[in-house]
Amino acid sequence: MGQVVFIVWRESVEALLVVGILYAWLKNGDADARRGLPYLWAGVALGILAAIALGAALVGFTEVLSGDAQDYFQTAMVLVACVLIVQMVLWMKRHGRTLKREMEQSLEVSTRDSNWWGVLVLVALAIAREGSETVIFLYGLGFGQSGHVGASQYVAVLIGLALAFLTFYILQLGGKVFSWRHFFRITEIMLLFLGAGLFQTGVDKLIDKEILPTVIDQVWNSSAILDDSSTFGSLVATLTGYRAHPALMNLIAYAVYWLVVWFLVRRATGRAAAVAKRKAA
Repeated sequence: MGQVVFIVWRESVEALLVVGILYAWLKNGDADARRGLPYLWAGVALGILAAIALGAALVGFTEVLSGDAQDYFQTAMVLVACVLIVQMVLWMKRHGRTLKREMEQSLEVSTRDSNWWGVLVLVALAIAREGSETVIFLYGLGFGQSGHVGASQYVAVLIGLALAFLTFYILQLGGKVFSWRHFFRITEIMLLFLGAGLFQTGVDKLIDKEILPTVIDQVWNSSAILDDSSTFGSLVATLTGYRAHPALMNLIAYAVYWLVVWFLVRRATGRAAAVAKRKAA
């Protein structure tokens, strides 16, 4: 439940950031700019509907599959969720500093040309992107994989949404509590650990299907310290990739994941700094 709350919270805050930037620009503009507000809310609605449709399709597809086909599909979705999490962090590294300016420039063009359908499409795509990522992340965590969604999972989603609105409100107070920069920096680290947990889940499934070898069945057993089958241990395992009795393949995969992430993050950070320096010159 905790990981569901975190995913919904983090992704909803990012979606609220996009909507907040666009809303503030249109609301505080002239009469022509305010004409774009209905298109803004229509884009939000379309984006949410697209995410809901994807979620329904995933749950329905699970009901159609059975046996090994379902296992392979769920394994693929876990790995896709892992890749999307890393990709999202890299995207924020590259565009986080200029996101507000880029959106405002796009809105200026739409306002000048009275192209309010462009605003609708921009918002719908932004919301659909965040929503579809959320759906895939949650599915990778087991949300709806049995073909139905339990009441506790709905409660977790509602808690995540409530926390997202509260976080957005606090951040709008002008950074008196903590800034957007610090928020995204902390949650990026948490997301990368969550990606590691999803990757380990995918590796476990591939080992179970004998696609990957264990190499060594059990390198150590730390269940006396923290059992990954307990409630708290299971949460830690999901959010970090921890295993109480890992096979050597788990450790190799974990090391490879972090080496790849380190390389990609370093490259993305370097490119973002170079672009900022070039624009400032």
